[in-house]
This record gives sequence, structure tokens and C-alpha cells, in this order.
Amino acid sequence: MQKQKDWQKHKRKEALTNMGITQILFWVLSAVALISAIMVLLSKNPVHSVLWLIMVFFAISGHYILLNAQFLAIVNLIVYAGAIMVLFLFVIMLMNLNTTTEPQKNLWLKLTGAVAGGCFMMMFVSLVRQAGDMQAKTAQVTDGNIGLIKNLGKALFSDYVVPFEISSVLFLSAMVGAVVIGKKA
Repeated sequence: MQKQKDWQKHKRKEALTNMGITQILFWVLSAVALISAIMVLLSKNPVHSVLWLIMVFFAISGHYILLNAQFLAIVNLIVYAGAIMVLFLFVIMLMNLNTTTEPQKNLWLKLTGAVAGGCFMMMFVSLVRQAGDMQAKTAQVTDGNIGLIKNLGKALFSDYVVPFEISSVLFLSAMVGAVVIGKKA
């Protein structure tokens, strides 16, 4: 019995010493993302919830970088942590949310929320059980060229030049239209 305990202790120590910087960063970023996501839910102040959500987006961007998807990491930071979170902050500040003016929830609404949460939990448990066959699979981190900006640029400017140019003209016309409508008002 003592040999088995010593063997388990040795395996745990060996596993910790064999962890590379990528695995350490993965676990640290995962912990930051989970703790920040829980704090989004537990924060009483909506502005603090938005700030915790920005931390979640930074942690997710770190995961994208670990997966060698730099473009997704930068887009995640610019679009979500930048633009959408600023929009959330403006909406929260303009709504002037106070706890005294918040209406009481109906019993049926609480029951519906509990049933929906239970369904979500059942789905999540089912997904975790089905993920058992994923143990032997690993992500291609060092050799892959999937998320690199260079490859995206080559594909965008060689294979998809016409759709790219059409979308740029569409965005330009939308900006000009917004300026014209803004000038009239």
C-alpha cells in the first residue's frame, strides 16, 4: 500500500516538472477566465461586471495566442474587449441602473429560469461525458499555419480579392451614408 502511495506521489511530482510553459500558461489563463466569468455573475455593480468580462476576453485572447491564432486574438481584443465593451458601458451608464428601481421577479419567471438552467446543466454534463474520446487528441500548436495573419492575407488578396473589394466599397458607402444622415440632423 505504501509503494502505491509513493508511486502516485512520484507521478504527480513528475507531471508537475514535465509541464512546459505552454501548459502552465494554459492553466493560468483558464483559471483567470473562470474566476473572471464567475465574478461577472457575482458582481453587484454592472460596471464591475463589464470590467470582469473584459478580463475574460483577455484570457480568451491569450488562449488564441497559445493556439497560434494571432489574428483571432487581435480581433477578439479589438472587437469584443474594445468596441462592444465600450458600448456596454455606455448603455449601462445611460440606463442609470439602481437596485431600488429594479422590479421584483414573478414566481413563474423564476421557475422558468430554474428549468432553463437545469436543461443547460444537463446539456453541459452530456457534453463533458462525450468528451472522453478527446483525451488522445492534441491541438497543433507549433507546426500549424492555420491562424497566421500571413496566410490569411495571402488568401484574402489572391483567392478572395473581388468579395474583399466589394465589402470595402459597401463599408465605405455605409460610412458616407451615416455622415450624410448625421449632417441632416
